Amino acid sequence: MESEMERPSYVKWKDVEVEQMSSHIGRQFVVGTNVMVARVLLKKGANVPLHQHHNEQITYILEGALEFLIAGERIVVRAGEVLCIPPNVPHEANALEDTVDLDVFNPPRQDWIDRDDAYLRREATAEKG
Repeated sequence: MESEMERPSYVKWKDVEVEQMSSHIGRQFVVGTNVMVARVLLKKGANVPLHQHHNEQITYILEGALEFLIAGERIVVRAGEVLCIPPNVPHEANALEDTVDLDVFNPPRQDWIDRDDAYLRREATAEKG
């Protein structure tokens, strides 16, 4: 007896609504069975506050540049570069310019799916007008 195979899903980013997290951060994501891919849109000056999660994260910068602070080390990741963040490692990111970031998470970020991610939904306190 053949087991029923899961069907593939096909998604165009243009068809995924951008969820506005703050005035400087928007995101889209697609969830598979064991993995999630997110497209994060950050304006220059955006800050993703220090946080950690049990999910492994691979960050691929499509456009722009992000400066990460991980374990006291500053790492600048630019377009065409990839950063792998192991599970449970505290990290923070700052957009050095307008940036399009593709993040892959395993397992999928349940806090994002449930919209239980208040750390991303606040305005930066140091924003300059």
